Amino acid sequence: MTIVARTLADQVFEIVRERIVTGVLPDDTPVRQDALAHDLGVSKIPLREALARLEQEGLLRSQANRGYVVRALSAEEADEIYALRLAIEPAAGGLGALAADETQRAEALAAFHALDEAANTDLAAVAVCNRHFHTALVRPAGRPLTTQLVERLSILAERYVITHLEPAGRDARAHLEHRLLIDAWMARDAVELERLMRLHLDGTLQDLRAQIGTGANLLSGPAEALPI
Repeated sequence: MTIVARTLADQVFEIVRERIVTGVLPDDTPVRQDALAHDLGVSKIPLREALARLEQEGLLRSQANRGYVVRALSAEEADEIYALRLAIEPAAGGLGALAADETQRAEALAAFHALDEAANTDLAAVAVCNRHFHTALVRPAGRPLTTQLVERLSILAERYVITHLEPAGRDARAHLEHRLLIDAWMARDAVELERLMRLHLDGTLQDLRAQIGTGANLLSGPAEALPI
């Protein structure tokens, strides 16, 4: 059994990250460190460490003499994230399906079930579980750089994922998409897996383009979108 010790900075990181991903801290909101440290009951030392990590994840941006600000969602960022995922993830998932051993197959299936369960309870957990699921499909290919890229892009996509799951009915679409993906992957059908993954990611990208193109705010817009 592996015991993972979480530092205070780790706990602060997770709390602030959840607030950003779920929109409790909206776009372009300055992070008021004194108030946030008081709210969380911590000193500024673990808070600063957590904020620096959040900047590395692309959720915050620092401004000279002004501290940290929540990075805004944008059409340009969504386009770049999903274009890169389309270029990397389908083929990597296909290779993962062919190369996976029984332990890795069990891990991928468990990641799917964790994602499915989180969808009914906690949107913040969905973002993390979605990342774990997509990463589990590519990791068995044995290409560490590719796996790191997929995970990094999934992290950057998390707020878009949450945004699209908020309207009613989107969770059902997400479940169907992911169910088809895991079925093809478990069947070691690399061709079908690649096809489904392209549809899955490209559909999301097209929906995001359409939604943002109407001038809708991503954090509140009700336009239909394909969840990822």
